[in-house]
Amino acid sequence: MGSLVPTDDGVARLAVAVSGGGDSVALLHILSRCFDPEHVQIFAATVDHGLRPESTDEAKDVARLAAGLGIEHSVLSWTGWDGTGNLQDQARKARYSLLCNWAKAKDIPTLLLGHTANDQAETVLMRLGRAAGVDGLAAIPERRVVQGVTVVRPIMGLTRADLRAYLIGHGIAWVDDPSNDDLKYDRIKARRALEQLESLGITADGLSEVAQNMTRARQALDWYCFIAAREMACIDGGNVVVDLRKFRTLPEETARRLLIGAITWISGSLYPPRRVPTLSALSALREGHTVTLGGCHAIVRGHSIWLCREFNAVRGFRSPLTKAWDQRWLLSGPAIQGCEVRALGKGGLLLCPDWRETGCPDVALTGSPSLWKNDVLVAAPFAGWANGYHAELIDGTEGFFLSLLSH
Repeated sequence: MGSLVPTDDGVARLAVAVSGGGDSVALLHILSRCFDPEHVQIFAATVDHGLRPESTDEAKDVARLAAGLGIEHSVLSWTGWDGTGNLQDQARKARYSLLCNWAKAKDIPTLLLGHTANDQAETVLMRLGRAAGVDGLAAIPERRVVQGVTVVRPIMGLTRADLRAYLIGHGIAWVDDPSNDDLKYDRIKARRALEQLESLGITADGLSEVAQNMTRARQALDWYCFIAAREMACIDGGNVVVDLRKFRTLPEETARRLLIGAITWISGSLYPPRRVPTLSALSALREGHTVTLGGCHAIVRGHSIWLCREFNAVRGFRSPLTKAWDQRWLLSGPAIQGCEVRALGKGGLLLCPDWRETGCPDVALTGSPSLWKNDVLVAAPFAGWANGYHAELIDGTEGFFLSLLSH
């Protein structure tokens, strides 16, 4: 789990998500035995999706278990499903959002989840069915930052059978969600397939090891992408500028990672663009053509590729001067009542007579942050009209390069 960071009172704080199922219940009990409460305070939360009548009582059962272990427990309710779309995907996203917001509200930096080797194996099987590459087969990471919270999966090396044996040995009950037997879900199909594959020696432990091997391969590829970026890319006004001639010499996989890394860093998206449009964009760029992908433009100018924010992706974004704009920019300068930060746009660019002197393509400038009061342009820091204002990236110019190594 890494080092625990104590608060001002010298006590570290950990959050754990507990659904009431065997995996998370076992994790909660194990954690209660691992740490001295005087040094580590554990907080538990159950997300009640409200999709089954039993879910409320199951959350109460978790609360009773937590109370018996001396652990504070919260119930987080989700009411966001309207009956359309992919239920499991929407529930998963809502679960992460609720849990991360709860952890941040309690000033808890680390959230623990009860994913196991079986979850890892099932994910690998599903991604094999989608012809996934190295990143897809690396599957579930043991640690990642989600919405500003470090999410850790400490029992990925254990199987579901290991944890149930632990619970039985300690006389602890758990709940089996009936959806775990519903074959309309791909994960349940993968679970059943894994049971059949065991006779061929394809087990949860084996597929989990495959994921670990792919994780190591991904780390190596990321490292070489990072080195390539250092050699051929720079940050200009929040845009990633890449040497086109050097980019053309990269192996396809390294070039793909560099392109995806720039787009996800600029757009702030949690998910990269899909593989087919990415490869199509990669081919077009190598031939010197401008493309749009993932809410960003990739503009070929001379011997450079300018990767920048697409105006249409941010045209509706508004924020006060004191708040982040597009999740990546902070503007500072004289406080003027009634001002808001927006994308500059073509109309705003026409109000900046010196924009050409910046050396930045006009398309890149239209998606840059600017300050407005109603329809009056107050400042456009990147278009030669700073007017006493400054725009700064929240994660700094080094943020792009570091993002290439952080999965």
